[in-house]
Amino acid sequence: MDFSVWPSFDRSWDEVLSTARWAEEHGLAGLWFADHYMSQTPDDSASDAPTLECWTALTAIAALVPRLRLTSMVSPLTIHHPVVLAKRVATLDQIAPGRAVLGIGAGWQVNEHTAYGFELPAPGERVSRFAEGIEVIHQLLHEPRGSVAGRWYQLVDAPFAPKPAHLPILVGTGSPRMMRITARFADVWNTWGDPTQLRERNEMWLAACAAEGRDPATVKRSAQAMIFLTDNDATRDKLRAKAPAGRSLVGGPNELVDMLATYVEAGVDEFALLDATLGGTPEARRDVLERLHAEVLSAFI
Repeated sequence: MDFSVWPSFDRSWDEVLSTARWAEEHGLAGLWFADHYMSQTPDDSASDAPTLECWTALTAIAALVPRLRLTSMVSPLTIHHPVVLAKRVATLDQIAPGRAVLGIGAGWQVNEHTAYGFELPAPGERVSRFAEGIEVIHQLLHEPRGSVAGRWYQLVDAPFAPKPAHLPILVGTGSPRMMRITARFADVWNTWGDPTQLRERNEMWLAACAAEGRDPATVKRSAQAMIFLTDNDATRDKLRAKAPAGRSLVGGPNELVDMLATYVEAGVDEFALLDATLGGTPEARRDVLERLHAEVLSAFI
Protein backbone atom coordinates (compact mmCIF):
# COMPACT_ATOMS: atom_id res chain seq x y z
CA MET A 1 0.00 0.00 0.00
CA ASP A 2 1.27 3.43 -0.97
CA PHE A 3 1.17 6.38 1.39
CA SER A 4 0.62 10.00 0.49
CA VAL A 5 0.63 13.15 2.57
CA TRP A 6 -2.32 15.52 2.73
CA PRO A 7 -1.42 19.01 4.03
CA SER A 8 -4.38 21.17 4.97
CA PHE A 9 -5.17 23.83 2.39
CA ASP A 10 -4.97 26.54 5.08
CA ARG A 11 -1.26 25.89 5.61
CA SER A 12 1.23 28.44 4.36
CA TRP A 13 2.74 27.84 0.94
CA ASP A 14 6.15 27.43 2.56
CA GLU A 15 4.86 24.60 4.74
CA VAL A 16 3.02 22.90 1.88
CA LEU A 17 6.14 22.92 -0.28
CA SER A 18 8.29 21.76 2.62
CA THR A 19 5.87 18.90 3.31
CA ALA A 20 5.92 17.88 -0.35
CA ARG A 21 9.71 17.79 -0.37
CA TRP A 22 9.72 15.81 2.89
CA ALA A 23 7.28 13.29 1.38
CA GLU A 24 9.45 12.82 -1.69
CA GLU A 25 12.64 12.45 0.34
CA HIS A 26 11.00 9.83 2.57
CA GLY A 27 9.63 7.65 -0.23
CA LEU A 28 5.95 8.54 -0.02
CA ALA A 29 3.97 8.14 -3.23
CA GLY A 30 2.17 11.43 -3.51
CA LEU A 31 0.59 14.59 -2.22
CA TRP A 32 -3.13 15.27 -1.97
CA PHE A 33 -4.61 18.75 -1.77
CA ALA A 34 -8.18 19.73 -0.97
CA ASP A 35 -10.09 21.75 -3.56
CA HIS A 36 -12.03 24.17 -1.37
CA TYR A 37 -12.16 27.95 -1.26
CA MET A 38 -12.67 28.23 2.48
CA SER A 39 -12.57 26.10 5.60
CA GLN A 40 -15.70 24.35 6.75
CA THR A 41 -17.41 25.83 9.82
CA PRO A 42 -19.81 24.13 12.26
CA ASP A 43 -22.68 26.52 11.41
CA ASP A 44 -21.92 26.85 7.67
CA SER A 45 -20.92 30.50 8.09
CA ALA A 46 -18.19 31.93 5.88
CA SER A 47 -14.66 31.38 7.14
CA ASP A 48 -11.96 34.07 7.12
CA ALA A 49 -9.12 31.54 7.38
CA PRO A 50 -6.59 31.87 4.53
CA THR A 51 -6.71 29.09 1.94
CA LEU A 52 -4.62 28.10 -1.06
CA GLU A 53 -6.18 27.25 -4.43
CA CYS A 54 -5.79 23.55 -5.22
CA TRP A 55 -4.74 23.50 -8.87
CA THR A 56 -2.31 26.39 -8.58
CA ALA A 57 -0.64 24.66 -5.63
CA LEU A 58 -0.49 21.25 -7.36
CA THR A 59 0.98 22.77 -10.53
CA ALA A 60 3.65 24.61 -8.56
CA ILE A 61 4.55 21.43 -6.67
CA ALA A 62 4.72 19.55 -9.98
CA ALA A 63 7.38 21.99 -11.19
CA LEU A 64 9.35 22.07 -7.92
CA VAL A 65 9.12 18.47 -6.66
CA PRO A 66 9.97 16.03 -9.44
CA ARG A 67 8.45 12.64 -8.45
CA LEU A 68 5.28 12.84 -6.34
CA ARG A 69 1.86 11.84 -7.67
CA LEU A 70 -0.48 14.86 -7.34
CA THR A 71 -4.15 14.42 -6.46
CA SER A 72 -7.02 16.87 -6.06
CA MET A 73 -9.30 15.92 -3.14
CA VAL A 74 -11.76 16.52 -4.63
CA SER A 75 -12.71 19.13 -7.22
CA PRO A 76 -16.48 19.81 -6.98
CA LEU A 77 -18.33 19.92 -10.28
CA THR A 78 -20.74 22.43 -8.76
CA ILE A 79 -17.83 24.90 -8.87
CA HIS A 80 -15.71 23.72 -11.81
CA HIS A 81 -17.07 23.35 -15.33
CA PRO A 82 -15.94 19.85 -16.42
CA VAL A 83 -14.35 21.06 -19.68
CA VAL A 84 -12.28 23.70 -17.89
CA LEU A 85 -11.31 21.18 -15.21
CA ALA A 86 -10.29 18.56 -17.77
CA LYS A 87 -8.14 21.10 -19.63
CA ARG A 88 -6.55 22.24 -16.37
CA VAL A 89 -5.51 18.74 -15.30
CA ALA A 90 -4.43 17.77 -18.82
CA THR A 91 -2.13 20.79 -18.79
CA LEU A 92 -0.73 19.71 -15.43
CA ASP A 93 -0.05 16.33 -17.03
CA GLN A 94 2.05 18.08 -19.68
CA ILE A 95 4.11 19.67 -16.91
CA ALA A 96 4.39 16.45 -14.88
CA PRO A 97 3.65 13.53 -17.24
CA GLY A 98 1.85 10.63 -15.58
CA ARG A 99 1.75 12.26 -12.14
CA ALA A 100 -1.67 13.95 -12.06
CA VAL A 101 -4.79 12.35 -10.59
CA LEU A 102 -8.09 14.14 -11.14
CA GLY A 103 -10.16 13.74 -8.00
CA ILE A 104 -13.73 14.95 -8.50
CA GLY A 105 -16.94 15.03 -6.50
CA ALA A 106 -20.52 16.28 -6.67
CA GLY A 107 -19.94 19.20 -4.28
CA TRP A 108 -21.15 19.52 -0.71
CA GLN A 109 -19.63 22.35 1.36
CA VAL A 110 -22.41 24.83 2.05
CA ASN A 111 -20.46 27.88 3.21
CA GLU A 112 -18.27 28.26 0.11
CA HIS A 113 -21.22 27.82 -2.24
CA THR A 114 -23.30 30.36 -0.32
CA ALA A 115 -20.55 32.98 0.10
CA TYR A 116 -19.35 32.86 -3.50
CA GLY A 117 -22.69 32.33 -5.21
CA PHE A 118 -22.13 28.81 -6.54
CA GLU A 119 -25.37 26.88 -6.96
CA LEU A 120 -25.67 23.85 -4.67
CA PRO A 121 -28.72 21.86 -5.86
CA ALA A 122 -30.55 19.27 -3.79
CA PRO A 123 -28.61 15.98 -3.50
CA GLY A 124 -30.50 14.08 -6.19
CA GLU A 125 -30.08 16.79 -8.80
CA ARG A 126 -26.48 17.33 -7.75
CA VAL A 127 -25.64 13.67 -8.41
CA SER A 128 -27.43 13.76 -11.77
CA ARG A 129 -25.38 16.77 -12.79
CA PHE A 130 -22.22 15.03 -11.59
CA ALA A 131 -23.06 12.01 -13.75
CA GLU A 132 -23.18 14.28 -16.80
CA GLY A 133 -20.00 16.08 -15.78
CA ILE A 134 -17.90 12.97 -15.29
CA GLU A 135 -19.11 11.66 -18.67
CA VAL A 136 -17.91 14.93 -20.26
CA ILE A 137 -14.49 14.55 -18.64
CA HIS A 138 -14.23 10.87 -19.52
CA GLN A 139 -15.05 11.53 -23.17
CA LEU A 140 -12.58 14.40 -23.46
CA LEU A 141 -9.78 12.32 -21.95
CA HIS A 142 -10.50 9.09 -23.84
CA GLU A 143 -12.40 9.76 -27.09
CA PRO A 144 -11.13 11.48 -30.26
CA ARG A 145 -13.89 14.08 -29.78
CA GLY A 146 -16.60 14.57 -27.20
CA SER A 147 -20.34 14.71 -27.84
CA VAL A 148 -22.75 15.02 -24.92
CA ALA A 149 -26.35 16.22 -25.15
CA GLY A 150 -27.20 16.63 -21.49
CA ARG A 151 -29.39 18.82 -19.34
CA TRP A 152 -26.44 20.66 -17.83
CA TYR A 153 -23.61 20.10 -20.30
CA GLN A 154 -23.55 19.99 -24.09
CA LEU A 155 -20.53 19.04 -26.19
CA VAL A 156 -20.74 19.11 -29.98
CA ASP A 157 -17.96 17.15 -31.68
CA ALA A 158 -15.59 18.79 -29.19
CA PRO A 159 -11.82 18.37 -29.75
CA PHE A 160 -9.42 18.01 -26.83
CA ALA A 161 -5.66 18.02 -27.23
CA PRO A 162 -3.11 17.25 -26.07
CA LYS A 163 -4.55 14.13 -24.47
CA PRO A 164 -2.75 12.57 -21.52
CA ALA A 165 -1.45 9.05 -22.06
CA HIS A 166 -3.03 8.01 -18.75
CA LEU A 167 -4.76 10.39 -16.36
CA PRO A 168 -6.74 8.61 -13.64
CA ILE A 169 -10.14 9.92 -12.59
CA LEU A 170 -10.75 9.52 -8.86
CA VAL A 171 -14.16 9.85 -7.23
CA GLY A 172 -14.55 10.21 -3.49
CA THR A 173 -17.89 8.84 -2.29
CA GLY A 174 -19.68 6.60 0.15
CA SER A 175 -23.19 6.72 -1.36
CA PRO A 176 -24.62 3.87 -3.47
CA ARG A 177 -25.68 5.98 -6.47
CA MET A 178 -22.35 7.83 -6.63
CA MET A 179 -20.54 4.50 -6.31
CA ARG A 180 -22.34 3.20 -9.40
CA ILE A 181 -21.31 6.30 -11.36
CA THR A 182 -17.76 5.77 -10.09
CA ALA A 183 -17.80 2.15 -11.23
CA ARG A 184 -18.97 3.32 -14.67
CA PHE A 185 -16.35 5.99 -15.33
CA ALA A 186 -13.56 6.22 -12.74
CA ASP A 187 -10.13 4.69 -12.29
CA VAL A 188 -9.90 5.17 -8.51
CA TRP A 189 -12.56 4.92 -5.80
CA ASN A 190 -11.86 6.87 -2.63
CA THR A 191 -13.53 6.74 0.76
CA TRP A 192 -13.17 7.96 4.31
CA GLY A 193 -13.30 5.44 7.10
CA ASP A 194 -11.79 3.57 10.01
CA PRO A 195 -11.46 -0.22 9.53
CA THR A 196 -15.10 -0.86 10.47
CA GLN A 197 -16.52 1.78 8.15
CA LEU A 198 -14.10 0.76 5.41
CA ARG A 199 -15.41 -2.83 5.52
CA GLU A 200 -18.99 -1.61 5.20
CA ARG A 201 -18.20 0.69 2.30
CA ASN A 202 -16.10 -1.95 0.60
CA GLU A 203 -19.14 -4.21 0.48
CA MET A 204 -21.19 -1.37 -1.04
CA TRP A 205 -18.43 -0.74 -3.57
CA LEU A 206 -18.31 -4.37 -4.68
CA ALA A 207 -22.09 -4.32 -5.10
CA ALA A 208 -21.85 -1.15 -7.22
CA CYS A 209 -19.22 -2.75 -9.44
CA ALA A 210 -21.38 -5.85 -9.87
CA ALA A 211 -24.39 -3.70 -10.80
CA GLU A 212 -22.37 -1.86 -13.46
CA GLY A 213 -20.55 -4.95 -14.75
CA ARG A 214 -17.18 -3.49 -13.73
CA ASP A 215 -14.37 -5.75 -12.56
CA PRO A 216 -13.38 -4.22 -9.18
CA ALA A 217 -9.79 -5.29 -9.83
CA THR A 218 -9.64 -2.65 -12.60
CA VAL A 219 -10.35 0.20 -10.16
CA LYS A 220 -7.81 1.26 -7.56
CA ARG A 221 -8.95 2.08 -4.04
CA SER A 222 -7.72 4.88 -1.82
CA ALA A 223 -8.71 5.88 1.68
CA GLN A 224 -8.01 8.28 4.49
CA ALA A 225 -8.75 8.68 8.18
CA MET A 226 -7.72 11.13 10.87
CA ILE A 227 -4.66 9.83 12.70
CA PHE A 228 -4.06 10.47 16.40
CA LEU A 229 -0.69 9.14 17.57
CA THR A 230 -0.32 8.76 21.34
CA ASP A 231 1.46 6.43 23.76
CA ASN A 232 -0.48 7.61 26.80
CA ASP A 233 -3.38 5.38 27.88
CA ALA A 234 -5.41 8.21 29.42
CA THR A 235 -4.91 10.43 26.37
CA ARG A 236 -5.80 7.56 24.07
CA ASP A 237 -9.12 7.01 25.85
CA LYS A 238 -9.97 10.72 25.75
CA LEU A 239 -9.12 10.95 22.06
CA ARG A 240 -11.22 7.91 21.20
CA ALA A 241 -14.18 9.54 22.94
CA LYS A 242 -13.75 12.85 21.09
CA ALA A 243 -12.39 11.88 17.68
CA PRO A 244 -14.85 11.83 14.74
CA ALA A 245 -16.59 8.45 14.81
CA GLY A 246 -15.89 6.19 11.87
CA ARG A 247 -13.13 8.45 10.57
CA SER A 248 -10.34 8.18 13.13
CA LEU A 249 -7.38 5.95 13.94
CA VAL A 250 -6.20 6.42 17.53
CA GLY A 251 -3.30 4.65 19.21
CA GLY A 252 0.39 4.08 19.58
CA PRO A 253 2.68 2.96 16.76
CA ASN A 254 1.94 -0.76 17.05
CA GLU A 255 -1.80 -0.17 17.19
CA LEU A 256 -1.64 2.06 14.12
CA VAL A 257 0.38 -0.57 12.24
CA ASP A 258 -2.32 -3.17 13.03
CA MET A 259 -5.11 -0.83 11.94
CA LEU A 260 -3.37 0.13 8.70
CA ALA A 261 -2.79 -3.54 7.95
CA THR A 262 -6.56 -3.94 7.69
CA TYR A 263 -6.56 -1.43 4.82
CA VAL A 264 -4.01 -3.54 2.99
CA GLU A 265 -6.17 -6.62 3.57
CA ALA A 266 -9.20 -4.72 2.24
CA GLY A 267 -7.42 -3.99 -1.04
CA VAL A 268 -6.65 -0.30 -0.45
CA ASP A 269 -3.88 0.81 -2.80
CA GLU A 270 -3.16 4.22 -1.28
CA PHE A 271 -3.68 5.77 2.17
CA ALA A 272 -3.36 9.49 2.83
CA LEU A 273 -1.91 11.00 6.01
CA LEU A 274 -3.87 14.15 6.84
CA ASP A 275 -1.84 16.66 8.81
CA ALA A 276 -4.93 18.26 10.41
CA THR A 277 -4.57 16.15 13.57
CA LEU A 278 -0.80 15.99 13.75
CA GLY A 279 -0.05 19.19 15.66
CA GLY A 280 -0.69 22.88 16.06
CA THR A 281 2.54 24.19 14.54
CA PRO A 282 4.64 23.31 11.47
CA GLU A 283 7.37 21.99 13.78
CA ALA A 284 4.96 19.76 15.72
CA ARG A 285 3.42 18.39 12.51
CA ARG A 286 6.83 17.57 11.08
CA ASP A 287 7.86 15.81 14.29
CA VAL A 288 4.77 13.60 14.17
CA LEU A 289 5.28 12.87 10.46
CA GLU A 290 8.87 11.85 11.18
CA ARG A 291 7.73 9.53 13.94
CA LEU A 292 4.95 8.05 11.84
CA HIS A 293 7.42 7.37 9.07
CA ALA A 294 9.94 5.73 11.41
CA GLU A 295 7.55 3.72 13.60
CA VAL A 296 4.45 3.07 11.48
CA LEU A 297 4.95 3.52 7.74
CA SER A 298 8.25 1.61 7.82
CA ALA A 299 6.21 -1.54 8.35
CA PHE A 300 4.71 -1.05 4.88
CA ILE A 301 7.24 0.85 2.71
